[in-house]
Amino acid sequence: MGNNINQNNKKLVWDFWENLEKSESGKMESVIEYAMDEHVVWHGFAPYHQLKGRTSFYHDFWKPLLHSFPDLTRQTHIFMGGKSNGRVDGDISKDGKMWVSGTGYFHATFANDYLGIPANGEKVKIRWGDFSRIENGKIVEVFFLLDLIDLMQQVDIQVLPPSKGKDHIYPPPKANDGILLEAQDEKTSDYSLTHIRQFIYDGLNAYDESDLKSMGMADYFHTDVKWYGPGGIGACLSFKEFEDFHQKPWLVAYPDRQVQDLDALIAEGNYSGGPGWAGVKATHTGQYLDCPATGNSIDFNGLDWWKREGEQYVENWVFVDMIHLFRQFGIDLLSQLQPQPQVQPQIKT
Repeated sequence: MGNNINQNNKKLVWDFWENLEKSESGKMESVIEYAMDEHVVWHGFAPYHQLKGRTSFYHDFWKPLLHSFPDLTRQTHIFMGGKSNGRVDGDISKDGKMWVSGTGYFHATFANDYLGIPANGEKVKIRWGDFSRIENGKIVEVFFLLDLIDLMQQVDIQVLPPSKGKDHIYPPPKANDGILLEAQDEKTSDYSLTHIRQFIYDGLNAYDESDLKSMGMADYFHTDVKWYGPGGIGACLSFKEFEDFHQKPWLVAYPDRQVQDLDALIAEGNYSGGPGWAGVKATHTGQYLDCPATGNSIDFNGLDWWKREGEQYVENWVFVDMIHLFRQFGIDLLSQLQPQPQVQPQIKT
């Protein structure tokens, strides 16, 4: 029964994405009305944060996006669904909601400025990630991120220090098996869900704030793991790079960080994923990306997908809303895109 519901939900979302992009402007609202509940709640990236209702989704987010990127087309790298068991205490009765998720690239011409980011009139690739919750055949809640820092880098705007990892690397799974349109083996999916829960709550949250080995990451991540991080951090293409380029700087800055009750945690086949708005909480007690410690209590909005082979993860696709993060430091990265006032030369008489 659960597999049938999951398949129906995946078809709803897959068709919605395809129809949304192919529809003429006059028909888009009817496409949205068919798939989305009237009161859908859309959790997005800064500066959007949250939109309520499908009318707001269309007029406040989708329509402006198409204005800036009029020939936008979607490339999907991962597509999956499942029932969430994201609670820390493991009581599925407190969750048990059905989700469909995907990530990949939007390909488009950057024709008009977007959120203050200046258009260059050239082709760009925009990383996107989406988790949609389905009830009674309608999308009722969405967690969605675009990688704005990566987009800025493509138009030669640097609001953060150079990435320690490698920029603009966000590929499909190496095995090209991430589009799960067909039903997957339920026992495999169940094991993947158990495994990712152990990794997050028994591994990541076990950090003793001094020794990386306390997390047991080497038990969960393959030595050749590919960690595809967001703009500002970059991709890490081995476990050593992951530790050196991301994990160590992250834990220096946020040694007390803890994964919270995620908004969802799902698995299908060998893939798992989850969104977390305030999914991690921490205190900013160390320098991060050249920003001195503020002592502020902060939270992270992010999306993750993992590919499991046996007992280890071989690939991990990661979003962090860096605009939202830096605003908690008192830094508005988007304001740095505005033209600086010109100082008029003083003329001596």
